[in-house]
Amino acid sequence: MKVILIRHGQAEDETRPDSARQLTDFGQQQAVQTAEYIATHYNPDYFIVSPYERAQQTLKALQARMPNVPSTIQKNITPSDDARAALADIANIEAECIVIVCHMSIVANIAGLLTNDYPESFSLGEARVFEMDFVMAGMAREIDRFVPDQPY
Repeated sequence: MKVILIRHGQAEDETRPDSARQLTDFGQQQAVQTAEYIATHYNPDYFIVSPYERAQQTLKALQARMPNVPSTIQKNITPSDDARAALADIANIEAECIVIVCHMSIVANIAGLLTNDYPESFSLGEARVFEMDFVMAGMAREIDRFVPDQPY
């Protein structure tokens, strides 16, 4: 099975509560680039997304290209949540290719748990693909990585 972890695209400055921050126009473009890459190279059968607005907006770019893939909001994949608890919930989902859209630092921590490596930062809009027999800490290997245009 595959787990694809995606960090949301560039978000506006923290002028409102963190959960309500929106993607910038550039962040929307990053979401589209990542969605096009995922749709071209993979066949997701389930989307999981954070309840935060910028992750929801990133997911919409994926749903525009793959409208028949079911999705669910997972409340424990926000920036400060516990990656072990989140991974335990993800492990209960029956799917062959799961796409998870969330945030730093939990996205790096989940990736680190999957591969049993030190957490490595994700770029804005970045997707990493992991392959494993089943979802469990230390059972995955990274097989692909896509980084959209960055704002530097």
